[in-house]
Amino acid sequence: MTPHSSSAPSGAAHAHTARVAPAGWGAAGSPMADDSLVADDSPAPVSPDAAASPVAPHAPHAPVRRALRRGRPVGWLAALPLFLVVALAFGLPALAMADGAFTVADGGYGLDNVTRSVDGAYRTALIGSVELSALTAAAGTVFGLLLAQAVVSSRGRALREAVLTASGVLANFGGVPLAFAFVATLGNAGVLTTHLGLADHGWSLYGFWGLALTYLYFLVPLMVLTVAPALDGLRVQWREAAHDNGATTWQYWRHVGIPVLLPSLLGGFVLLFGSAFAAYATAAAMVGSSVPLVTLQIADALSGNVLVGQENVALALSLDMVVVAALVMAVHLPLQRRSTRWLA
Repeated sequence: MTPHSSSAPSGAAHAHTARVAPAGWGAAGSPMADDSLVADDSPAPVSPDAAASPVAPHAPHAPVRRALRRGRPVGWLAALPLFLVVALAFGLPALAMADGAFTVADGGYGLDNVTRSVDGAYRTALIGSVELSALTAAAGTVFGLLLAQAVVSSRGRALREAVLTASGVLANFGGVPLAFAFVATLGNAGVLTTHLGLADHGWSLYGFWGLALTYLYFLVPLMVLTVAPALDGLRVQWREAAHDNGATTWQYWRHVGIPVLLPSLLGGFVLLFGSAFAAYATAAAMVGSSVPLVTLQIADALSGNVLVGQENVALALSLDMVVVAALVMAVHLPLQRRSTRWLA
């Protein structure tokens, strides 16, 4: 049997066990210097006809692409119930609010209600709500960031889970129960007020600063839940590279950490601002009308506590709140896309 013969019956086995001549072989196939043969483990050569055939290596992916192309309309249909819920829960109330805000006394449409909603006591309440929401959102952003950073950087897994779980509970603790808890603790006859003698130093819970402190009770945990995933997205390599180049911890946070987290922080600020701006039950149960807030003015206008027939003005005030929230969101969305690109 010659060295080139093979006992394998199939072409695949023959391709695997094929032997080729070394570089010293001549064109006719006879050895020039050495008649030894070496094994070749490389795959069998592909003929030009096979390479040019319609069955290309990417052909198996074509059915997948066609299936995905056919599945796109099905995906839109699957999301149709969500669109219907959004339209019913948000679209119809928004249209009704806008219709009532621009409906005047004679049944036509005009700007009388919108003009009244930004004048006099209503304007004072709108400005008071913006000031209270901005102050509490800024304070909640700072304190929530510090608490979240302490939790994320800690090595105790139990501490992290306990803080995040407590934040999830406290972020939803508001309304009348929260007002009662603060009145019993820091009210005129509260436990801490009496024990520490806070009333002698001019402390009063039933004012602007007392309401701001109460709002922080649920805004800070909400910020912890919002910014903790962003802090987890900060890569350790960035800190190590900054330290290797001689940067201090403050320089790292100033030039790397804070710029990367800034869109997420602004997003948390927007969320906190909206939560404080729309809060009603806590302020109504604790301060009443002693602190001018737009939510309290809307409730008074709808119930007729001050003037009768001001329902459309209340709807105009609600429209003002929507406009303020839309302006804040318009600033937030572009920055949020940038943060997602960095932390992805």
